[in-house]
Amino acid sequence: MYSVFLFGYLSENKEILNFMKDVVSKDNNWRVQEILAKSFDEHCKILGYEKSIIIIDEWLNDSNPNTRRAVTEGLRIWTNKPYFKENPSEAIRRLSNLKHDNSEYVRKSVGNALRDISKKYPKLIEEELNSWNLEIKEIKQVYKLANKFIK
Repeated sequence: MYSVFLFGYLSENKEILNFMKDVVSKDNNWRVQEILAKSFDEHCKILGYEKSIIIIDEWLNDSNPNTRRAVTEGLRIWTNKPYFKENPSEAIRRLSNLKHDNSEYVRKSVGNALRDISKKYPKLIEEELNSWNLEIKEIKQVYKLANKFIK
């Protein structure tokens, strides 16, 4: 776990970043996955969140749920991070794209991340949630988590 933590500081090296995505994300230990999320955030912080958009999107679209969750959890609270603080809709859009993810693990993370954002941007979250099809079970699960603080 300690080495995974250090990878975040060394991840400007593409080989280390790829190792994190391709190898570390496959580890079965949930603690390792928590550290992977922190390491991914560290990578984005060092590179700059706006400059990290391509990598963020790549990881959010990866086939491995641990990789997707490393982003959704690692960047929490998204709108406290530079770039996303000025562009909360960008965070909301990226998270909302995972509302129907096939992994419950990822969907819970997405719902919780959207709930976090709703504390500062309730209208933006409300607008997004109002566009969702709640007849789909997976989407309704995320909605219930994200909607907690919307009045």
